[in-house]
Amino acid sequence: MAPTQSATTTSATALLPLWNRAAEWTRRLSMVREARSFLYLSTYYIEHDSYGAGLLSELTVAQRRGVAVNLLVDGFGQRLGGMLMSLEQQSALAVMLEDLRRAGAVVATYRPRGYVQRWVGGGQHVKIQVSDAGEAIFGSSNLTRSSFEGWNEYSVAVRGPVVPILLRSYRDIGGVVEERHLRALDDLVTGDSQAEVESHDGVEAIPLEYWLCNPNAHQGMTGPLGWRGLNDVTDRLVEKIGSARRSIRITSFYFKPFASLLEALVDVSRRGVRVEVYHSHRDALPATDLAWIAAAANYERLLEAGVHLHENRRGEHSKIVLIDDEWAAFGSYNFEHAAHDRLAEAMLVSTDARATAPAAAIFAELRQHPDNVMVTTRILHNLPVWLNVRRRLLGRFRRWM
Repeated sequence: MAPTQSATTTSATALLPLWNRAAEWTRRLSMVREARSFLYLSTYYIEHDSYGAGLLSELTVAQRRGVAVNLLVDGFGQRLGGMLMSLEQQSALAVMLEDLRRAGAVVATYRPRGYVQRWVGGGQHVKIQVSDAGEAIFGSSNLTRSSFEGWNEYSVAVRGPVVPILLRSYRDIGGVVEERHLRALDDLVTGDSQAEVESHDGVEAIPLEYWLCNPNAHQGMTGPLGWRGLNDVTDRLVEKIGSARRSIRITSFYFKPFASLLEALVDVSRRGVRVEVYHSHRDALPATDLAWIAAAANYERLLEAGVHLHENRRGEHSKIVLIDDEWAAFGSYNFEHAAHDRLAEAMLVSTDARATAPAAAIFAELRQHPDNVMVTTRILHNLPVWLNVRRRLLGRFRRWM
């Protein structure tokens, strides 16, 4: 796999926000059921629950009726997901994946080439679903009940030139793509574009950029240990944050940003830009509170700089950045060290109101939602002593949590 770090200018002829959990699930199922020749899907992990098992069943049915199904799962992510399942569930999931393989589907697990990369959690975190109909779903959701009945997530369904670009990037995150499928999508996009010109309907395409980086492709034998390489997604976010004039609003699973992002946000907040962050409460991840501790280790510094922090008790798993209500990015990139030096991540970016307005509406909803609790210095002081001790002792290891 060639080193992958890029920002691609593209566009969409349609962009449908999928903030509503039932709407995204219905869209995903419909894409699978309506596929006729090929279907590609990447995810970080799958749980053996009604959603993970349900979609695997649909993929197997699709493969058996002649659809070329290609499923890519991250190796480290699936190992983490296994901690949320019983041994019986893990075994049942393995049986379903093997049944899908036996039906003729390509079922691949992504693992970086280096031992150290695999040992410290290197992998791919990009979620793409593409079919022969010329539509793609791109965003934050995994194939789990948590993504569709628990946490907040944000994806978009897109059509147009961005779709074959998303599918080509499937290779950059460890997948295999057949050239004939790419040609079919290219032909479909060309045909749709010509039809739009002939219809004279006056609807302009939505300008987009697609940002992608797989740091595993840039590292040597020691992987991220001591790595000082560039991550194009991180660097572009830092640059854009630094240019903010009025406001920055961010959602992330647990907000524990890489150093350059943290510095950029502290700096703009101190010069008067309103910075709002929405991420998860420690109760949102019952398996462990380490991710929250890694985030909470920065709380005093962020609050002192004037950043407005909110914790969602149910869980905030979307990844959205909205700057000055004029620029939006959304996709898979969490504000954490792993997104910078261990995980392949991608974001779609736009200044078009058809992309920024839905993001603004989401933040307006989050600001009013009772699940979101504002973090204050008083709340921090009132935390149990043992929890504050853990914050201070373990927080120094936040890069790995």
